[in-house]
Amino acid sequence: MSEENAYQTKRGAKDATIVNPRPGLTLDPVSEGGVAIPAPGGPYLIGDKMTGGYGKGADILHDCTLAVEEGEIAVIVGPNGAGKSTAMKAVFGMLNVREGAVRLNGEDITALTPQARVAKGMAFVPQTSNIFTSMTVEENLEMGAFLRKDDISGTMEQVYELFPILREKRRQHAGELSGGQRQQVAVGRALMTQPKVLMLDEPTAGVSPIVMDELFDRIIEVARTGISILMVEQNARQALQIADKGYVLVQGRNAFTDTGKALLANPEVRKSFLGG
Repeated sequence: MSEENAYQTKRGAKDATIVNPRPGLTLDPVSEGGVAIPAPGGPYLIGDKMTGGYGKGADILHDCTLAVEEGEIAVIVGPNGAGKSTAMKAVFGMLNVREGAVRLNGEDITALTPQARVAKGMAFVPQTSNIFTSMTVEENLEMGAFLRKDDISGTMEQVYELFPILREKRRQHAGELSGGQRQQVAVGRALMTQPKVLMLDEPTAGVSPIVMDELFDRIIEVARTGISILMVEQNARQALQIADKGYVLVQGRNAFTDTGKALLANPEVRKSFLGG
């Protein structure tokens, strides 16, 4: 019980019935004796002063900075059209960064393709079209490990431990699952790459509040293994409750940057972005 309380205190989870800490979960391959390897100066992942947009179009991001340390949850919030998803896609190499840089563990990866960033340890889960609906749950997970040459059975078992419903439905076509279960498949497939950074674009979009709480709880659990989480969320208040760090974007620019707790307590942020 004490572990549950410490877990709730650290991340802000409110409902003890959905807290499910499993100390034995070891999804993060970037560790030595259970101790995270520190990045050589600066945040583990940073999109530093990014300015850019899609193709040759106008800039959507303007001097925008996002960063996350190992084992942290960093949440990007803001009004519709603020550039939240665009900023995260820029970090993943899906649009042109005309100014600024993206660095992973001290290495400049600004020029790398998204595929090359996956090989470096980054995984991205888009908001939509993030599963193969005609494949079974297990086949989706196997597809997530397409770059790996080693035995994937251990990682798959860890994913099933994290999302028990997926074990139960592993032979079922993913397209037959509920929205929340599909999101679990998408996250599980990303974890099959053994990422160092997991990027999630609106992971709770379209799901019920109960399912949202459960997904957030699983995200917390992934972060506790040492994997960095960078997440865009419309459910700003709930997301900031579990965030180590929060970024409020407005028109592609950083409006507020602080801890999740501090942003929740900031009167201006509460009034403008959290409904008072």
